[in-house]
Amino acid sequence: MPHIVVKLYAGKSEAQKAEIAEALTRALMASAGCSETAVSVAIEDVAPEDWAERVYRPEIAARMDSLYRKPGYDPL
Repeated sequence: MPHIVVKLYAGKSEAQKAEIAEALTRALMASAGCSETAVSVAIEDVAPEDWAERVYRPEIAARMDSLYRKPGYDPL
């Protein structure tokens, strides 16, 4: 039962968010061997000025050892 939470800069349209959710669902189905009905995807908008404190510091910098894909930037 994979659940994905995507946090991104605010401003994507609902159609873009639906496309992202669909692409992630397909990727999980292919790579994890799960069914479409097992996947859930949430998308959270974050204002660019809030990114460092709301996302980068607590969820990226503090958990760098557990990230399978690390970012190539450091806003701190």
